[in-house]
Amino acid sequence: MMQISKASEAVGAIVENVDVTALTDAEFADVHQAFLDHGTLFFRDQHLTPEEHIAFAERWGAIDFNRFFKRRDGYPEIAEVLKEPDQQLNIGGGWHTDHSYDAAPAMGSILYALEIPPSGGDTLFAGMAAAYEALDDAMKTRIAGLKARHGNAHIFGEESEYRKGFEGRYTNADQAGQTAVHPVVLAHPETGVKGLYVNPGFTLEIVDMEAQESQALLQELYTHIMQDRFHHRHKWHEGDLAMWDNRSTWHYAMNDYQGHRRYLNRITIEGVPLG
Repeated sequence: MMQISKASEAVGAIVENVDVTALTDAEFADVHQAFLDHGTLFFRDQHLTPEEHIAFAERWGAIDFNRFFKRRDGYPEIAEVLKEPDQQLNIGGGWHTDHSYDAAPAMGSILYALEIPPSGGDTLFAGMAAAYEALDDAMKTRIAGLKARHGNAHIFGEESEYRKGFEGRYTNADQAGQTAVHPVVLAHPETGVKGLYVNPGFTLEIVDMEAQESQALLQELYTHIMQDRFHHRHKWHEGDLAMWDNRSTWHYAMNDYQGHRRYLNRITIEGVPLG
């Protein structure tokens, strides 16, 4: 029988005794509710073909064809998250929320582990609802109604020094440059639960706020969210499938496995405009 248990108090749940390729409608409903409740789900011991990975993703919604990641040959729905033994930089090596630079940010991502180093390469997740709830009343009042601008040119654009260090693992630099404005405090579009929606990777500024004050406020929020009490650390095994809600979590892929290969496949699900 399928079992779902908390991975930590702030974020994440572990789903056991299940094959994601054979979920009944009732089981899928339970998994979907757990996703909304916990923000991130971890499934061990899955054995997925690319077609099965795609089919599972399509149960969640339309696939967002990522325009910046290199795609798996023959499967444009699947983005490759790859680091070879001789490469120094890893994809996702800093706290961020996927696609917050889009007007309709991706709902979530589904990441499948194909090759994992013998040690290291864990992914950290942070829960934005728990982080918001733990703010004092003064800060909640201060940020109520604020909006932030998000962008991607500094990561994926033609002039990005960051992108140039990835030796072709990011593509379509000419398609970067989007910005989008979203609430700093987001009422989750499916649950209504409030959470913080700014992140160090893609948030550029607080709208209509002087630059120095904007950066100081963002840094104060980031420092708060970076407390361990809001995190879960996932240690990968081959066959693990993890999925996260971009509307309510951050994540961070650790880069502590130099000299080893790490290869995962990611499918991203389309979202809706936020606000």
